[in-house]
Amino acid sequence: MRWGNFSKTTKIYILAGLILISILAWAFLYAAVLTNGLNRNSLKNKENSQELTVNDIILTETREGVKYWEIYGETGQYDSEHKVAMLNRTIGNFYKENEVAMSYEAQSGSYNEELNTITLTQDVFIAIHDNTTLKCDKLVWQGTDKDIIGEGNVIINRNNELISNGEKVIISSDYTHFKLVGKTQSKIYDKNHKKDKENK
Repeated sequence: MRWGNFSKTTKIYILAGLILISILAWAFLYAAVLTNGLNRNSLKNKENSQELTVNDIILTETREGVKYWEIYGETGQYDSEHKVAMLNRTIGNFYKENEVAMSYEAQSGSYNEELNTITLTQDVFIAIHDNTTLKCDKLVWQGTDKDIIGEGNVIINRNNELISNGEKVIISSDYTHFKLVGKTQSKIYDKNHKKDKENK
């Protein structure tokens, strides 16, 4: 049938139907484009931010055959977006000239790949090669040439001859010197006498 043979009412219905079909088709295509964009963004975000959970994770830094540190965690997670590894129940070592200079254990620890820092928290215990031990709430290692910072309830025990308490300790990068900061208390022992020294 030709268009001219349709009545005016029929023509209106046909035009209205075509308009409605066009609107529905446009809405369907627009929704498909939006959904596709959202899916792409979701996939992109997932690719850029992946979190990996593993058991028995070991991280280490070795350059040109020289080992600088290693850290082990019973369990751990790695966030690829922020490049941070979070570890639970950690133990590890810091090295000097390929020999262990300082060992440690803590309930939790983290390694920041971009900043090259290791942070230990909760029941931190440190043992240094000269029979010095150290306890604190938090310890931050920031590189082989930078001081190590310990904070919170610091207790230093050097060969059971010197026991010092403080709020913060700065350990030299070669692991040979300590500096207590804030209110400190030191007790010095030897075979003949005991002497207490308190600094405020």
